[in-house]
Amino acid sequence: MKSNRGTILPRSFYEREDVVEISRRLIGKVLCSKKGNRFTSGIITETEAYCGRDDRACHANDGLRTKRTEVMYGPAGHAYVYLCYGIHHLFNVVTNKENIADAVLIRGVYPLQGIEIMKQRRNNTGKSKPLTSGPGMLSEALGIKTSDTCTDLTEGPIWIEDHDFKVDKSSIRSTPRIGVEYAGEHAKREWRFVTDQFIN
Repeated sequence: MKSNRGTILPRSFYEREDVVEISRRLIGKVLCSKKGNRFTSGIITETEAYCGRDDRACHANDGLRTKRTEVMYGPAGHAYVYLCYGIHHLFNVVTNKENIADAVLIRGVYPLQGIEIMKQRRNNTGKSKPLTSGPGMLSEALGIKTSDTCTDLTEGPIWIEDHDFKVDKSSIRSTPRIGVEYAGEHAKREWRFVTDQFIN
């Protein structure tokens, strides 16, 4: 499918079995949101992979099913948005096949389009305040909320595009995931990917 900006990622992109590889491949893709007539987008610069099997950092680890995580067991290419600390709306991409609960958390984007809209949403009138360099910040800037969970990312109003941005592989770092110390040894897995190629 073609948008007027780039190619919308097909469901097959998300259906790959290796959530860690999908997480890496999402670096350099463009996260888009159109709420009403307000379009915003940003280049994905930071992701984290979560596997529904043998990963204590994953909300759906080893088959755990709750009302919140049920979307993770559905078709790939849907949004999983949850509330963190009762404040931050965190946007995830569901991957793999149905009944296999894998997901990628989008942790950071480089603002691309609709920057003034993002600033308004973030109440950011100056240049010193980070705009989209954290998962809660980017969701607020792009107008993404928990009500968007289950959104089909091949249709919108939230989707991800390929703009053929060339990402230098040497610029992508892998590190342990952030804020999952409760997962013990599983927290040490280097399933977070980040690039400094696009400076936010």
